[in-house]
Amino acid sequence: MGIQLEIDGQPVTVEPGTTLLEAAKQAGITVPTICWHEATTSYALCRICVVEVAGMRLLQPGCIVEAADGMRVQTRSERVVRARKTILEMLASSVDLSDSPDILALMDEYGALPERFPEAERREVELMDDNPMYLRDYSKCVLCWRCVQVCAEDAQYTFALSFSGRGYETEIATFFDRPMPATTCVFCGQCVGVCPTGALKPKREFMLEQGMGPEEIAVMSSGRKRKRT
Repeated sequence: MGIQLEIDGQPVTVEPGTTLLEAAKQAGITVPTICWHEATTSYALCRICVVEVAGMRLLQPGCIVEAADGMRVQTRSERVVRARKTILEMLASSVDLSDSPDILALMDEYGALPERFPEAERREVELMDDNPMYLRDYSKCVLCWRCVQVCAEDAQYTFALSFSGRGYETEIATFFDRPMPATTCVFCGQCVGVCPTGALKPKREFMLEQGMGPEEIAVMSSGRKRKRT
């Protein structure tokens, strides 16, 4: 016997252990996500997937909350839409989202206004060019954890990436801030593949975007930190 619940007025039956995000997807209902990825473990970090469950005081992150019998779920209530819009506005006020087409599309969908938080401190981090394979531009990082997770138990088991700092100072880093070639990184590219914002980008892609010539490409290939231009 499956779990029976209601999502946006639609009766849905799912298997035990199914999250609300998965249940909505089975019902053909789209719930937006940022930190969720099918290849990584969900930790409900970005909260863009929140839904409203009748009888629960707080909005629930759909990526980790499991469906239960009798639940009545709303995925686009006024409260949910307001929460998602605020999250998007806060992200846009503090992080460079210019390479995040999916998030920019969500901002348009929810009418999010980046200028709503003009006093927010914008994340400005030096562009990391310390290896011949990819760049790390943490000014574009939304701390979704995808790269850390896929580098660890979720896939590669190399543990080259971790966290540094606390609170607003939190950022993705290597142990002791070592250059990537001096870590356990095997340059598999999985971290680049799961990054949703362009914070990790293949060097060749970056060079093509910048229209670089042979001499500049040679400098890029040498592998060192570059100052942002």
